[in-house]
Amino acid sequence: MSSWAIVALVAIIVFGVVEYAKARAGIITDGDGNERLVPREDTGSRIELDAALREVADLKERVKVLERIATDANTGDAREQARIAAEIEALRGLPAARTERTDP
Repeated sequence: MSSWAIVALVAIIVFGVVEYAKARAGIITDGDGNERLVPREDTGSRIELDAALREVADLKERVKVLERIATDANTGDAREQARIAAEIEALRGLPAARTERTDP
C-alpha cells in the first residue's frame, strides 16, 4: 500500500468520525454549508433540565438563608444581645454573695 493511500484512508476515517460526532451532537448542515444546532425535544433531557432548574432554585434559597444568618449576627443589636447573654452566663458562674452580718 502506498503512503498516499494510507493518507487518504486516514483522512476518510477522520472525516467519518467528525461527521458522526456532529450528528450525535445534533449539528446539521444546510444546502449552503451553514451548520446549525437542532434542538432536541426528548423527554429525558427535559426532565433533567427541570430537575436542574429546581436544584438551582433550592440552592439560591439556601444561599439567601445563609446570607441572612451571616449578616444578622453582625448587626449592632445582635452584638448587644450576645454581650448580654455572655454577661448573664458569666454571672451565673459566680458564687452567690453572702449577706450575713457578724456583730462584734
